[in-house]
Amino acid sequence: MLYPYVTLGDGTAILHTGIKEKDGVETVEVQFEKPIETGFKSARCILPTYEWIKVENCSEEDIEFYTKIVENNAHLFYKYASPRAYI
Repeated sequence: MLYPYVTLGDGTAILHTGIKEKDGVETVEVQFEKPIETGFKSARCILPTYEWIKVENCSEEDIEFYTKIVENNAHLFYKYASPRAYI
């Protein structure tokens, strides 16, 4: 399940998953999606490795911009992805 984080002024929605455990490491996936004329720009980043997956219709500049957002907000993605975040 994806949870909303923020929508940027250009219409790009940023969402995240809950914390998942993979090989003993807590991961969070961050999804970027923006409607465009032909569908959507979308990309997903896996924390803590910053691996980009499911990239569609995004330029290198888009990914660089999204990477800066993920790097600057990683601690918040983990905070809000925690099941304890809403207690």
